[in-house]
Amino acid sequence: MWRVMLGLLLASFSGATLAEAGVSATTLIIGQSGSLTGPTAPRGKEIQGGIQAYFDQINAKGGVFGRKLVLETLDDGYEADKTLANTKRFIAEGRVFALIGYRGTSHVAGVVPLLNDARLPLVAPVTGADSLRSPANRFLFHVKASYGDETEAIVNQFNSFGLKRIAVFYQNDGYGKEGLAGVDAAMKARNLTLVAKGAVERNSSDVTHAVTSIAGANPEAVVVIAQFNAASAFVKGMRAVNANPLYMAVSPVEIEQIAKNLGEAARGFAVAQVVPFPWNLGTPLVREYTKALTGRQDVRVGFASLEGFIAAKVMVEGLRRAGPQPTREKLVAALEGMRDFDLGGYIISYAPDNHRGSRYVDLIVIGKDGRFLR
Repeated sequence: MWRVMLGLLLASFSGATLAEAGVSATTLIIGQSGSLTGPTAPRGKEIQGGIQAYFDQINAKGGVFGRKLVLETLDDGYEADKTLANTKRFIAEGRVFALIGYRGTSHVAGVVPLLNDARLPLVAPVTGADSLRSPANRFLFHVKASYGDETEAIVNQFNSFGLKRIAVFYQNDGYGKEGLAGVDAAMKARNLTLVAKGAVERNSSDVTHAVTSIAGANPEAVVVIAQFNAASAFVKGMRAVNANPLYMAVSPVEIEQIAKNLGEAARGFAVAQVVPFPWNLGTPLVREYTKALTGRQDVRVGFASLEGFIAAKVMVEGLRRAGPQPTREKLVAALEGMRDFDLGGYIISYAPDNHRGSRYVDLIVIGKDGRFLR
């Protein structure tokens, strides 16, 4: 009799130890480290809200194989050391099945060794860093286009206008330096060189030195690779010294916040976008997204929340393909099997050696009264 009881005990213990972290009979927990406080909190909250809106939509239909999706978000204030601490906590507690929507180049780069050691997938990191895309990391699945894709589109647009004197205002961290490298590559391809560049520290709006160095070079155009508060301060600083170049920025600059901060001074400011126009109801994805946000008070229609919504759709599709008994390895394999998957007018494609996801880039201009023009 004791042998039978011992056998049952061992079988039970074995089943418990083999259970995947974050998965129960009724729930599946997805972790996120995001900027819910600090100067970049508006974008962080919108991304989180877009993810939650899609998860709620799926949960209302019974979840994925009967499991409700739970988004557990820890605040990092857009500080890389806090992102690292949050990730260590997720891993140590063993509560999450996978991760989603981490934001920031330095932040994501800092946790990659942890992801590799824990074999923990991160879907849709909110960074366009090319260094995080090539070579492909098995546990990083990008959704948005890279900064190289964005800056190529921006420099190409300037070139089509006949503008040659181009400068860069960038954030002095991994994000800004990746964008700067993208601009340099696009300029070199056209036999051009930057006339000036100026930096701002992360989570700072002290742009004095940047304004001095860039305005002194009299550029025709400036590529902006920073966060919206610093970008707004920079434009105001340039106007104060009667420097009025054309501005185009990469997507993290947040076109909605630029329009709000600068008012009529934002007119003509363009921002690259890596998702479809959120108000174009002719796109099936946008119709679904708009319906999911109807009546919600925690999130508004915009580029950032749509990016979060897309991230959640990719995660859910991966979970469905992973089957009713998901493991992290099954999720990785399922995502790598997504070839030219249409989310409704937005294509995602992965392969074992390519986790880029999408290269979609659009340029949106702020027009009169803060309206967005395509």
